[in-house]
Amino acid sequence: MKVSKAQAQANRAHIVETASVLFRERGYDGVGIADLMAAAGFTHGGFYKHFGSKAELLAEAATCGFAQGAAIADDMNAVAFVKYYLSREHRDARGDGCTMAALCADAGRQPESTKAAFASGLESMLATLAKQAGDAEGSAKNDLRGQRIAVISQVVGALMLSRACPDDSPLADEILEASCADVLARLLSRSTPSSAS
Repeated sequence: MKVSKAQAQANRAHIVETASVLFRERGYDGVGIADLMAAAGFTHGGFYKHFGSKAELLAEAATCGFAQGAAIADDMNAVAFVKYYLSREHRDARGDGCTMAALCADAGRQPESTKAAFASGLESMLATLAKQAGDAEGSAKNDLRGQRIAVISQVVGALMLSRACPDDSPLADEILEASCADVLARLLSRSTPSSAS
């Protein structure tokens, strides 16, 4: 039975969304095409009607994951974002969590299209953090960008380190707590002078 163009697009989007979750849960190498298609409710052979290769899907799934993360972060200010990002809830929800923390180590070994999707996702994270912090334009713009890069690097790294420890390990929680306290102290100290003026 022939599928309409609209249904084919919906099926492709569903496969991308399913892949985004599975890749974050298991890593790129932990998900085969047959498993992915079964999880999405399709046959293995149907994959190649939508994608030329798994590499093509990797970039689209990353972009999907970054869009989902941006939608969550969009409703938060910078402090709320850091608290959420460095929470046990976020750490334990790999499939629904940050694509960067779940897959950046894998992405470094993938084709340029996947790396480009990660670079774009990072730029989106930087823009969201700038909006949340209410960064002003002007001569300090490059300094603020550097500070945002440092914040994202720290929270992503902290989440990755925490996930690398056993789930019930006190160290796993300590990493999140120490990093959260440090990042929030720096964010709040930067906002104090502007709020006092």
